[in-house]
Amino acid sequence: MASDDVSKLADVLSKTHVRDEELSYKGLGLKLDNAETVKELVHKIEQYQGLRALRLEGNTIGVEAAQAIAKALKHKDQLQRCHWSDIFTGRLRSEIPTALRSLGGALMSAGARLTELDLSDNAFGPDGVKGIENLLKSPTCHSLRKLRLNNCGMGIEGGKILAAALTECHKQSSAQGEPLKLRVFMAGRNLLKNEGVTALAAAFQLIGSLKEIHLPQNSINHLGITALASAIQLNPELSILNLNDNTFSKRGALAMAQALRHLKNVQVINFGDCLVRSEGAIAISAVLREGLPNLKELNLAFGQITDAAALVVAQAVTDKPHMEKVDLNGNCLGEEGSEALKEFMESMDKGDMLASLSDDEGEPDDDEEEDEHEEDNENEEDDDNGVEENVEKEGDENEKENGVSNGESFLTKPQSSVEVESFLNSPSSDKLLQLGEERTLLIQQVDVSDPDKAADILLKISSVYSEQPETKRVVLETINAVFKRLFSGSTLQSYCFLSSVLVLMGLLKGEGKGRKLHVVPSHLRCLEHAVQQEYFPQDHASLLQIFLCKNDKVLKSGGGATHSLWTPGEKVLSRMVSLATSPTVSTTASTKPPNTQCTVPMDTTDKAMEALHLDKGQGT
Repeated sequence: MASDDVSKLADVLSKTHVRDEELSYKGLGLKLDNAETVKELVHKIEQYQGLRALRLEGNTIGVEAAQAIAKALKHKDQLQRCHWSDIFTGRLRSEIPTALRSLGGALMSAGARLTELDLSDNAFGPDGVKGIENLLKSPTCHSLRKLRLNNCGMGIEGGKILAAALTECHKQSSAQGEPLKLRVFMAGRNLLKNEGVTALAAAFQLIGSLKEIHLPQNSINHLGITALASAIQLNPELSILNLNDNTFSKRGALAMAQALRHLKNVQVINFGDCLVRSEGAIAISAVLREGLPNLKELNLAFGQITDAAALVVAQAVTDKPHMEKVDLNGNCLGEEGSEALKEFMESMDKGDMLASLSDDEGEPDDDEEEDEHEEDNENEEDDDNGVEENVEKEGDENEKENGVSNGESFLTKPQSSVEVESFLNSPSSDKLLQLGEERTLLIQQVDVSDPDKAADILLKISSVYSEQPETKRVVLETINAVFKRLFSGSTLQSYCFLSSVLVLMGLLKGEGKGRKLHVVPSHLRCLEHAVQQEYFPQDHASLLQIFLCKNDKVLKSGGGATHSLWTPGEKVLSRMVSLATSPTVSTTASTKPPNTQCTVPMDTTDKAMEALHLDKGQGT
């Protein structure tokens, strides 16, 4: 090495600093190829007594240099924190595993007990994971609390190797009476995909001590998200969950919402750019209503969420005492929807909580959105078992929680008579009346774990409503029984059911080209009746109200129904606005469309309607 290069290196090394038992070479841009180039560095390591942290990030280390550093580390048994991100820039990928084995072997020889290992921004691929595999399994990592492997190109194979190593570490540490208690896991931008993240989820489920999980940009769809959901609910101390820029779709969003119900310490949720969509946003809103008491930040940006669903989210977050920020940017609110959302948040004195909406994508084009949904469904593996399992487990838990003791399980498919099947295949008032006591079998068909089927049954029953006294009585009694059955579960389950009702009625865009019913006056009459009952929660009535008010065109047309639909529909809108806020409020409904009049107190729900320019019962 030329003398001027040695002098330059010595000058650079002189700028290194020592603090809090830490030796740092961070960001010096050193090109360390061999033993000669690291001579001064090695000397400092050897002379440092009680070294606990070593920062090498931002330099580039070759195999020979790594071996020289490793030789010095063999005597550093107190080393706990290795900040070694971005240390292989410009190196051949084949070199990196060898260098990592040298460094890891030295730590194991020294008997060090690491608490933090950061190897981010080292594009070492699966072979690089093999380079740290033995280290991760060893007693040196039994004490590991933070593991950062962002942007390492691990891929599916690397994810599986990493998961197996963490599993073995937990097994061996548990055998010694001190199980691995990993707190922070970061592995963004690694193309782990479903297989890799599913393997890691199994390890997370076993470890059970995670406080932070960061897995952004890993090309995960609903299958991997569902696997993660099963794991996170077994990590009760979880406070930060960052899954930005993956693909949830409805199935992934529902699975994750179900998991979040079990967690009390979550403070930050980042599901931005995850295609949560409106149904997923409503499911997450349900969880906000019934749990997540410590939430501070919620990111649902760029998720193809419509304005009405965004307002449902906004209503839910304003009740959170520690909430600081909600990000709904880049969704499909449109100009009016964006302004309405801002006005609502300001009306609740929460204007500062709402992030910028500058990148809103405008109201979605129905044809384009439907095509995108269909394409997503074609590209995703058609396997719903994971989500269905979670739903069934939840239904079973809720059955126990709510003291269901009549021997009937929500999960056991009830026997159905020929008459019940006949009614469901072709509903009519005569068939419903003829069921008599067999209406019990019809009600038993309603399963909290299958919101789509439950919604279909409810609307079929509602469709035969009439003002004929006996028909009216039987329909409303049956409707009451159905709603009570569905509302006996969690808020998440009942919100999912109401979402399915809205999708079937054409008031909420669902995924794919699902069947939609023609909205008829009897549907609206039955909903009007239901929201007046004690069993119908106020926030559930508010959810219906928002979508009914935002979709007056659908109600007017009824998907082909006659103009007479609008008059009862209009009255229901007026009554729902008041009933959602106070059952004693008087309403005055005009029979002249489209300017329905309604006088209601200015509380949370009415402020939402005012923000949507729907106060006094007006449609959009």
